[in-house]
Amino acid sequence: MAKVRPSSRRHSLRIGFLIHDVSRLRRIVVDRALRPMGITRSQWWVLANLARQRNEGMMQTELAEVLDVGKVTLGGLIDRLETAGYVERRPATHDRRAKTVCPTAAGRALLDQIQETAELLNARILGELSAEHVQMMEDGLGTMKKTLNAMLDDAHPVERR
Repeated sequence: MAKVRPSSRRHSLRIGFLIHDVSRLRRIVVDRALRPMGITRSQWWVLANLARQRNEGMMQTELAEVLDVGKVTLGGLIDRLETAGYVERRPATHDRRAKTVCPTAAGRALLDQIQETAELLNARILGELSAEHVQMMEDGLGTMKKTLNAMLDDAHPVERR
């Protein structure tokens, strides 16, 4: 398969705009679908990451790092989830001053409901694409993600030829 060359700039820039626009539009659609449940996509993302930890929960600082959000932003999200009864803060086992955030039974039940909604949304979003096309996009985006992660570790991410 031919690699994209800097001379095909029009296409390489267009894909960046398309990725951005698709991501932005998807966020809007997901937020609208979740609104009747009284939760936002950002709150869902917090709950989903907490649920992956089984019953151990996560330290708020660790969760902020995983989600790539500030501690203050995450604190507000957790406050709203806690007020709604979806998460609880517990003393950390290794440091009583620190708090671990854990999903509650109500939070896990909400995640099940959100999962059903997400599956319906994804089916509709991808509905006009063949399975092969979806696989090609997943492979391509996965490769782009791998490259971008490597570039984060690179002191000089742009190579001039």
